[in-house]
Amino acid sequence: MSYPATFDTIGQPFILLTTVDSTNNYAMAQAHAGMATPGTAYFALEQTAGKGQRGKTWKSQPGQNIIMSLNLSPGKALIDKFFMLSASVSLACYDFYKTLAGQETSIKWPNDLYWRDRKAGGILIENIIGQPDKSWKCSVAGIGININQTEFGDFSHRAVSLRQITGKEESVTMLGKELCIYVQNRMNAFYAGDYLQILEDYNQALFMRGQKVKLKQGSIVFQTTITAVDMLGQLIVSDTLERSFGFGEIEWVFS
Repeated sequence: MSYPATFDTIGQPFILLTTVDSTNNYAMAQAHAGMATPGTAYFALEQTAGKGQRGKTWKSQPGQNIIMSLNLSPGKALIDKFFMLSASVSLACYDFYKTLAGQETSIKWPNDLYWRDRKAGGILIENIIGQPDKSWKCSVAGIGININQTEFGDFSHRAVSLRQITGKEESVTMLGKELCIYVQNRMNAFYAGDYLQILEDYNQALFMRGQKVKLKQGSIVFQTTITAVDMLGQLIVSDTLERSFGFGEIEWVFS
């Protein structure tokens, strides 16, 4: 397998942390201090204050799951291609999980990993933007994927792990290293500017595409059909008319 000569291999070095508040916090601090190179992976056995999207927390039993943050270089891409990087990381997680869990794997917009109608993982990407030129310095991609955990408390009806799907217990660190290879493969396309293919692959993997769903905007719940996601990362839906929504503008409603 060959990688672009101008980019470090993702997952090298692979730094194992026994416990940390948040792998994203740790990785961002390392990046700000100039102590991390693009490609560095920070893998935690325990995370005490994991971060999810929209200020939510990510809870994981110690040693049971993939809890990892990757220092990613945007290369020559501009910050307006942020969704393409997000889609690339999402697709890498999708590729990885599908090989283990099967064809019922999907990506729930914008970047949750799903198996059937249950959440198997999530991604949180934070950026470092240079000042005063507003240049895109690096991105830290936090990835949490349920592997061996089988109890999820109040979220048991919405969450799923690989062990629940396959019945097998896995080495989370070995799978973390394998995931880095999948991220590298997808980032190669990002570095090459192959955005149309990235978007096409993302839409092929899109959760509930072509199906009716309930969404909530403010206090209004409405039924609509998921059509696609566009190059800017907006979710396109269709009912009485076609509309598009950016991240944070709507919520999914599950019965």
